[in-house]
Amino acid sequence: MNTQSRFRTRALALPAAALVVALGVAGCGARTSDDPGADSSASSASCVDTSGDTVKIGFLNSLSGTMAISEQTVRDSLDLAAEEINADGGVLGKQLEIVAEDGASEPTVFAEKAEKLISSDCVAAVFGGWTSSSRKAMLPVFEAKDSLLFYPVQYEGLEASPNIFYTGATTNQQILPGMDYLKEQGKSKIFLVGSDYVFPRTANKEIIAWAGANDVEIVGEEYAPLGHTDFATIVNKLKGSGADAVFNTLNGDSNVAFFKEYKNVGLAADTLPVVSVSIAEEEVGGIGIDNVVGQLTAWNYYQTVDSPENTTFVEAFKAKFGDERVTSDPMEAAYTSLYLWKGMVEKAESFEVGAIQEAAGGVTFDAPEGTVTVNGDNHHIAKTALIGKIGPDGLIYTEWSSDGPIEPDPFLEGYDWAEGLS
Repeated sequence: MNTQSRFRTRALALPAAALVVALGVAGCGARTSDDPGADSSASSASCVDTSGDTVKIGFLNSLSGTMAISEQTVRDSLDLAAEEINADGGVLGKQLEIVAEDGASEPTVFAEKAEKLISSDCVAAVFGGWTSSSRKAMLPVFEAKDSLLFYPVQYEGLEASPNIFYTGATTNQQILPGMDYLKEQGKSKIFLVGSDYVFPRTANKEIIAWAGANDVEIVGEEYAPLGHTDFATIVNKLKGSGADAVFNTLNGDSNVAFFKEYKNVGLAADTLPVVSVSIAEEEVGGIGIDNVVGQLTAWNYYQTVDSPENTTFVEAFKAKFGDERVTSDPMEAAYTSLYLWKGMVEKAESFEVGAIQEAAGGVTFDAPEGTVTVNGDNHHIAKTALIGKIGPDGLIYTEWSSDGPIEPDPFLEGYDWAEGLS
């Protein structure tokens, strides 16, 4: 199946509610571009103005609500990337003009703000989102408007859209390496805990399928609403489950309450380790180092990655936002996303969506995490998997890494046990 056929198939599979959203935002005023680099075949619905010395882009992140603990740092890294790009001459000679919006941790708000950024603010691309619920809410907006979203966070896979570039990990680059690592450590009874929305439920469906093919028993599966703070019942179930490890897909500040309760009942990392896929350096401080020291994480970047590019990135981030600040995987993926978009635009010699989509495959960037390359077939990027341990200083140190960048396989087509999941 070719790329566009795959994308069309996935678009047709959108739920009815999403289709209603898409139809509701289908109109946009037109603006003619005088930019000689602009593609004349651009959709008449686009109102992006590239006739002057600037081009608008949108930043859409939760600066309020339960996800603000995670998403503020993503906004900061986007600001840093934009500042650096502008200082270096901009994109195709144009300075980036930022239009920023707060998604307020609500999927419907993300959809509304995305529509505003595209239709009213006339941005060339939008960067942001965190939860899969926010991404799912925005997807039909970007497809209906034929605009571009750069989504920076690891997610559950089983998705590809011509209008989204996924610069965080997909399933085979984070979740599966996390489970493989637990198996290699002799863990055979896993308890699943997650927030009650798209990402954790889909990720756990994949984990359960993986477990069935790997002689691993899932001894519990529990969910809590986003923002939930009472984990006494779930932690007691965990304690009595016979589990020898936990796979954690909780998001946002629910992690604070979960790990406090985990510690309160006498559980500890050395006897019942937790692998988390949504706790990075920024969240460690909010949860409390004493509550998570020694626990494991699965990501593709840590502040402690030893490379010249990462040293430069960390120093620049701290110089802008303060020595006490830390860097993390989602913010690094967001930072990288802006540079990848720049590379796509410059390769295409155009800000037009179709030209960027055609040019995207093979675009690379020497990112803080290592060199990343865009897969033109599914709009994900190759990434190295890292399992880390949280240290007493609040930083995360690599315990295991893949041999190199893992090609993205969002539909798990390379795994027999995953047949039927998508």
